[in-house]
Amino acid sequence: MMKTLLVRGMLAGLIAGVLAFGFAYAFGEPSVNAAIGLEDSGGHAHSHDASAPADTSHEEELVPRDVQSTLGLLTGVLVYGVAIGGLLSLAFAFAQGRLGSLRPRVTALLLTAGAFTVVFLVPFLKYPANPPAVGRPGTIGSRTELYFGFVAVSLLAGILATVFGRKLADRLGAWNGFLLAAAGYLVVIGVVAWLMPVVDEVPDTFPASTLWSFRTASVGTQVTLWLALGLAFGAFAEKALHRRTAVAA
Repeated sequence: MMKTLLVRGMLAGLIAGVLAFGFAYAFGEPSVNAAIGLEDSGGHAHSHDASAPADTSHEEELVPRDVQSTLGLLTGVLVYGVAIGGLLSLAFAFAQGRLGSLRPRVTALLLTAGAFTVVFLVPFLKYPANPPAVGRPGTIGSRTELYFGFVAVSLLAGILATVFGRKLADRLGAWNGFLLAAAGYLVVIGVVAWLMPVVDEVPDTFPASTLWSFRTASVGTQVTLWLALGLAFGAFAEKALHRRTAVAA
């Protein structure tokens, strides 16, 4: 059954990746092109630093822009979707039956919603996405480390909140256990977010509408991917588990 769920999770991730690519291409690429156009026209979006090396990445593109926005984007989103789908199937195999008498479809949706919150939404609120033309080239490494470090903390806090919430639910009831676990997660993540440094390299001259469009498209792409993943995997998992029950009967 584990192998069956894993295959179905990866298939659901593939389907979700295709849908997310369509959303990203339709709503995200225009803002990316606008940001690159500002850079090309001389209205550089980078927050320049006199001590920072000159940014020649755009002038020396190894991959043409039209390939980046089509095949490159599709490949990246599909790989991400398949990987997340596989991990979701493993989490589902562990959680099924441990969250009460929920239908497999409901369990899958709850897991997907929780993962979306701790893996993407909360880190995004601390370190929101910026167009590729924004930011100093010399800080790319540190910004990446801060973002993924915050994702790791959020994920760990979410897992611990789930474990303790399940134990609290046995003593205090499901609703009280959920509220206490959620409150504990928010307190921990709030303290960590306060302690971690703020990163703001968007220049005052960068158009607010372009930045807003890019960030809303980023959120929309992730919502599309995770929602499609939860719905597709929930349907696949429920069908597989019902089939196993019928065979056993």
